[in-house]
Amino acid sequence: MSSTGSKADVLQQVNQFWSILDDLSQNDPTAYRKLIEKQMKEGAGFSAPPELDSCLRTEIVEPKKGSLYINICSWKRVPAPQDPSVPLPLCAGKLETDTNEGQGGYTVLDVAFNPEVLQESKKNKTELYILALSFARQQYGMRLIQQYTVVSCSPKSSPDDLHRRLGFRHPSRQPNTASQTPADLLQQISSLRSEKQHKDPAAQIICRSAENKKKDLIQVISSKSVQPQKPEYKLEVKTDNEGVARSMELTVELPKVCSMSECQLRISKDDVLLEVEDVYYLLLEFSKTVIEDTASAIFNKKKRILTLRVDVDVF
Repeated sequence: MSSTGSKADVLQQVNQFWSILDDLSQNDPTAYRKLIEKQMKEGAGFSAPPELDSCLRTEIVEPKKGSLYINICSWKRVPAPQDPSVPLPLCAGKLETDTNEGQGGYTVLDVAFNPEVLQESKKNKTELYILALSFARQQYGMRLIQQYTVVSCSPKSSPDDLHRRLGFRHPSRQPNTASQTPADLLQQISSLRSEKQHKDPAAQIICRSAENKKKDLIQVISSKSVQPQKPEYKLEVKTDNEGVARSMELTVELPKVCSMSECQLRISKDDVLLEVEDVYYLLLEFSKTVIEDTASAIFNKKKRILTLRVDVDVF
């Protein structure tokens, strides 16, 4: 079909829609007003700016050493997840690098999620934090230290800074709908929808596969890397003669790993993260609170099995 024909078809559909709105405004003004207000409210919601939720700080080892700040943001423009079996979208802005006098260089990255995602993770944002860190590693080729901290704010974290890096532009003020014709209202709705779909070239939508809602696995899908796999594992509680839990033992089969140096291992009192870049990714919650300082890990090169042991906090 020619482009001229396509435009004519679209114009015909728009004219039909205008005619329907005209009829509705004359025959059922209340229904007409509700329809318009609903469309305007939805459009205005997507025109709301991103808002800072929390901030992480970690250290970059490669390609250039320095601090990395990741601003976790809430933004209605990022699609909400439809169900646990589909990827979870996030939007990332432009990287910004600068130097603090006496403290060296630093990099700032903004990562935005739909507000529903942040609300669901309100009590424990560990999964989202790890997703953001994984994105930084895979999308920008960064090698980061295993530890991170939650800080009150980052350099250059004002609303204007966030908006600039994420490509948000304030919409122009819209006139009162009470005095507008159906054609004017349709144009206004169209304008809001266009702003909803506008996306700065620097902003990117990436995803993580969500096999289920349980915080069990995060996989960042990037055009620059291979999707990591969830390795086979066994997590056991070791008890004493009286049946009291004394330690946790995790064994993980890593047939594609040749050395312990390929593994990034992070452990807290509540969970453990094992990551082999572009190969394996495993995030598990402990059934008991553990003492992370007692953790030890051994990799059997012959069997390609990693064994982690950590004491249970019995107090």
